[in-house]
Amino acid sequence: MNLDIVKSVLAFGGGLGMFIYGMQLMADGLQKAAGAKTRNLLGILTNNRLIGVLVGALITAIIQSSSATTVMVVGFVNAGLMNLSQAIGVIMGANIGTTMTGWLVSMSEWGSIFKPDFFAPILLIIGTILFLFSKKDRVKEVAGILVGFGILFIGLGTMSGAIKPYSEEPIFYQAFTIIGSNPIFGLLVGAIVTAVIQSSSASMGILQTLAFNGVVNWGAAAFIALGQNIGTCVTALLSCIGANQNAKRAATLHLLFNIIGSLIVGTVIWIYFALNPAVAASNVSGTSLALFHTGFNIVTTVLLFPFANLLVKIAKRIIPAHEEESARRPILDDRLLETPLIALQTVFQEILNLGSMALESITYSRDLFFDESAFEKLSKNKAKIKEYKNEITTYLEKFDASYLTPEQQLQMQHSILALNNIERISVYCSHIMDRAKDMLDIKISENEREDINTISHHAYKTLKYALRLREEGDVEVFEKVEKHEDSVDAIETDLRSRYMKRMLDNRQGIENGILFLDVIDYYESISDHAERLARYTLQEA
Repeated sequence: MNLDIVKSVLAFGGGLGMFIYGMQLMADGLQKAAGAKTRNLLGILTNNRLIGVLVGALITAIIQSSSATTVMVVGFVNAGLMNLSQAIGVIMGANIGTTMTGWLVSMSEWGSIFKPDFFAPILLIIGTILFLFSKKDRVKEVAGILVGFGILFIGLGTMSGAIKPYSEEPIFYQAFTIIGSNPIFGLLVGAIVTAVIQSSSASMGILQTLAFNGVVNWGAAAFIALGQNIGTCVTALLSCIGANQNAKRAATLHLLFNIIGSLIVGTVIWIYFALNPAVAASNVSGTSLALFHTGFNIVTTVLLFPFANLLVKIAKRIIPAHEEESARRPILDDRLLETPLIALQTVFQEILNLGSMALESITYSRDLFFDESAFEKLSKNKAKIKEYKNEITTYLEKFDASYLTPEQQLQMQHSILALNNIERISVYCSHIMDRAKDMLDIKISENEREDINTISHHAYKTLKYALRLREEGDVEVFEKVEKHEDSVDAIETDLRSRYMKRMLDNRQGIENGILFLDVIDYYESISDHAERLARYTLQEA
């Protein structure tokens, strides 16, 4: 092989590497600089599908990756934060938003000032200076965006420079003539290249680079671009491995949408090119490709928008539900860590679920003195609480706190403390079970049962309202938390005084009295931990 050709291939590969890395660097900076409200847009659950399209387009245009958006959608569906009807609107919008990269790449055709050779070094210089000499996180995020832009455009220029000397070579003409003569070839080339590099934006950048050098015609470029929209679905399909059925359906929706859209538009284009072969044989520009890419996704969205529910039904047919799926608890999904705000919301919901399990434990602890079957129920619930608490804790350890505001970092700290308090409540319920076992051979009076029922009721209410405060954020609910916590304290003080007096008067067995006072003390501790849980929410509010 000619040494010059080897150098050109290596230069093209290096340019492609810089292009992809620059795009990733830019996207990371954009995500960090986007701010809490913008990143939180994907968490807006709405039944208005049109708003979903707009939100999907806006978010994808900001983070410069439809793959990232659809992977997040798969994560939201998997975590139960979004249903399929909401997901398809966001997926449609993501396809439109991802075309923004094509417009950025095509800027080099708009004039000398927009050529990479001119402004890419400027962006790199400014970005590097900001990164080196600024200590503010926000400024460093902007620096990352500028450096990413600069590397992206330098990579684009390197790719273009590597191809330019060979733009007149017959091999290019022959290759794209063959691809253009068979639309299936074009679809496959676009899909395979995009699937390999897992970025439709990057594969479109390669195609536009070829267009800049006049080596690709419309007949091939149009179908390659359509194939790119199919290939980009691979990332979402891979991300749903191990997820629940609905998450797999969300990824399938993305694939269905792009395949159907490509077939419809591709058929129309094939007929048009057959009637106008001169158009198919003509060279395409980078700007024309960007316009085509955007137009295709808008047209596909308009055509398929009315049939969104039908697409959902088809996805459900392709991925049927399993019986056990309906009973499965929404899991903490690592995909959501790409948007820590949404991941944090999921943790909040899981803490509420864990709190509900602790409420069940309090109920079982009371029933121990009335029903022996409560022993097994409480033991199983304790093991489940410990397992879920460990799962949530492990998930929190994966967070990148740099994406969170100080207020949200406080919420994260309180989440860790909340997990500990809920587990402590479960442990105290277990202690009550141990005491109940010791009291099995001791006859408990109706008055004692009533006393246990009364204090456990108020401890239950303390936790119940603490969880409601956490869920609703209504600070007035804290008054109810304090009311029941004060009741538990007053009951504990009263019972301790009464039972100590009865033991001293020999009207109460000492062993039985100590066991009973332990139970009362444990309920008071349960109520204390529940109040702390409420105070964390109160501080955040």
